[in-house]
Amino acid sequence: MFLGLDLGTGSCKALLLSEDGAVLGQASRTYAVLAPQAGWAESNPLEWWDAIGAVAKEAIGHHAAEVTGIGLSGQMHGLVLCDKAGQALQNAILWSDARSSGVLEQFKQLEAGQLRQLGNPIVTGMLGASLLWCKTHSSLEGVRWALLPKDWLRFCLTGNFASEPSDASATLLYNLEQDTWALDVLETLGLPNLLPELKSSSNLAGTLTSSAARHLGLKAGIPVAMGGGDTPCAMLGNGIIQTGTTQLSVGTGAQIIAPSNTPLFQSSTHCYRTVLENEACFYAMSAMQNAGLALERVRGWLGLTWAEFHNAAFEVSSSADLIFLPYLSGERTPHLNPHARGAFLNLGLQHSQAHLARAALEGVAFSIADGLDALKQTGLEIPTLQLVGGGTLDPRWQQLLCDSLETPLYSSGTSNASARGAALLAGLAIGTYQNAFETSTMLPKAKLIAEPNQNLEPIQEAKNRFRAAYARAL
Repeated sequence: MFLGLDLGTGSCKALLLSEDGAVLGQASRTYAVLAPQAGWAESNPLEWWDAIGAVAKEAIGHHAAEVTGIGLSGQMHGLVLCDKAGQALQNAILWSDARSSGVLEQFKQLEAGQLRQLGNPIVTGMLGASLLWCKTHSSLEGVRWALLPKDWLRFCLTGNFASEPSDASATLLYNLEQDTWALDVLETLGLPNLLPELKSSSNLAGTLTSSAARHLGLKAGIPVAMGGGDTPCAMLGNGIIQTGTTQLSVGTGAQIIAPSNTPLFQSSTHCYRTVLENEACFYAMSAMQNAGLALERVRGWLGLTWAEFHNAAFEVSSSADLIFLPYLSGERTPHLNPHARGAFLNLGLQHSQAHLARAALEGVAFSIADGLDALKQTGLEIPTLQLVGGGTLDPRWQQLLCDSLETPLYSSGTSNASARGAALLAGLAIGTYQNAFETSTMLPKAKLIAEPNQNLEPIQEAKNRFRAAYARAL
């Protein structure tokens, strides 16, 4: 059996997987995302560690003696500054943090060849940008390691410092052309080399230490795989491992991803490494920062449960002229604007709680549609989307997404795809599975869950109003 641990932004998950792909146990715990200043987003890594121990024990249940491998998945881009002993020196800076906006110009002034090798838009929240901010505005004294969140977790499990391409390629400190750290970029920016060695995602990272084993309720010495970023792990867990397949993930943020055999660069989309080594070892991605994050805020402001929120939203056929811009924490694709902010526009006395809820859902759906349009500009054809993520379980919300994207949606019904992908990486690392294609045969076939309605004119008009509203707000 394989244990997959997924260190998410606002919660962590554990999933216990049998060798034949059956889920034997799963659990989740939340922790705080802190905002000590406007535009900042942080978490206390010690809270991650406490939550990981709790979910592991719950998911494992009475199967502790049967766990033969552990794999990791984690929120991408973030920065954990550690001393030489691996102790976190401050709160982790998360992917949604925008404090580094003032240092991005230093990245943009890199030589053309250096920018090309990074292969990605220069945006806030990336480890490289956050590290440069720390050097500029605070101090790196006493810092030995600059780790991604799941790489810090792996250190806690094994005592070993390392990273892997799927997460490292999303730091703005990675050379996509040579598949290694961009050490020349570090030198140009005046940053010390605080980065760990790189290993393949499906390689063994080490074994579970005695102290970590006690924390997780397992025996010491269990092999631990390198793991991957949460998005590429979800691709593996959901069987998105070949070109021609495209996935839409809706969680705290939203991502649309498409595997590729070669890097695909476009000004407002991202290109990162998958957890695979041969074919489809890259993926193009549109990344929208405000999906579940924005909806959770609006739901809280309205004082509704999730069921009440969805019921209210679909009491009305449309928000009509009421527009919600969901950019509460800035935006990446397609605007690359860390200073963008959210708003309800055209709010009047005639609008009810239901209209506010409906406008929020439409605003998030339209922002995802903007991301889909940007991804198509790489030259990809996207006839269908496979939907994953816990934020899309309501069928009415699925249909609204489908109509907004004007694209059929499919689902394999796989839950916790990132944790599942992490568990599969453990199986690959110890040789139970020979390759990723073998793991995909254990998944149920994806089923059609929504098709665009025949009359899309009303929602197209609403999208146009939404886009015009953002343009006016600039």
